[in-house]
Amino acid sequence: MMLVAMAIDALLGWPEALYRRIGHPVTWLGALIAALDTRWNGRARPLAAGAVATAAVVLAAAFPAALVQAVLPKGWVGIVLGGVLAWPLVALRSMHQHVAAVADPLQAGDLDRARGAVAMIVGRDPAQLDEAGIARAALESLAENSSDGIVAPVFWGVVAGLPGIAAYKAVNTLDSMIGHRTPRHERFGKVAARLDDLVNLIPARLTAGLMALVSGRMGRALAVMARDASRHRSPNAGWPEAALAGALVVRLSGPRVYASRIADEPYVNADAADPSPLDLTRGLRLYARAMAALAGLVALVAVLGG
Repeated sequence: MMLVAMAIDALLGWPEALYRRIGHPVTWLGALIAALDTRWNGRARPLAAGAVATAAVVLAAAFPAALVQAVLPKGWVGIVLGGVLAWPLVALRSMHQHVAAVADPLQAGDLDRARGAVAMIVGRDPAQLDEAGIARAALESLAENSSDGIVAPVFWGVVAGLPGIAAYKAVNTLDSMIGHRTPRHERFGKVAARLDDLVNLIPARLTAGLMALVSGRMGRALAVMARDASRHRSPNAGWPEAALAGALVVRLSGPRVYASRIADEPYVNADAADPSPLDLTRGLRLYARAMAALAGLVALVAVLGG
């Protein structure tokens, strides 16, 4: 099922016409999370309220998926139908498109368009970014979202089928909406944030390993991972970022400006140069090879499991 989902998404993505007509499963989850945040956040026990909200959203995603999987026909028909249902939860094509939308104007020297495109995939203030800052931000997003948007949902889909991929997507959406350490969500979103850390523990390291494997600089990528991954602010995002930084021989992360604060983060692979616009193209090529390796790994698991 996961191979079918990956193949469909690589070919089609999520068509704009379909999005306008029915939205997307992540937007449906987002509407539920926003409603619970509005109604339940601010109660006397925000930590408990947030935990209940997190459980409700995960169950709302996983339970219908389990019911659907239970009635799928056996054999190839069921596999294909399951893959079609899992397709919206894999973001292979859109990940490439979002980063390419930054790379193309950046290589053409159009910083305004590049800033506008990078603002779609990162939270930092794009007006503060120079050419190197835009390239760093796009590569960091490529590394982190390769794990969150593709490897992790596929991993949990392999482990637990449609309920696994649906539950993962619920957790990841919860984290993106209420998992931030802000006054409003510090306690209400704490369970969601910690759960997201847990479910991404293996996929983040798997993503890093795949990137290192296909990089042509495996030794350097592994060395940077071993040295710098744990220095990252995230317990998981540092792994694919360090692998990508080592593979491309560039530095990533480092200080950045958000709308309301300055984050003085350490660099990953600090002794390397800043990435250039060309490094974005190189990063996309490495991403394509890593996702092909993921598909091969899933196929191997399917054969061995069959």
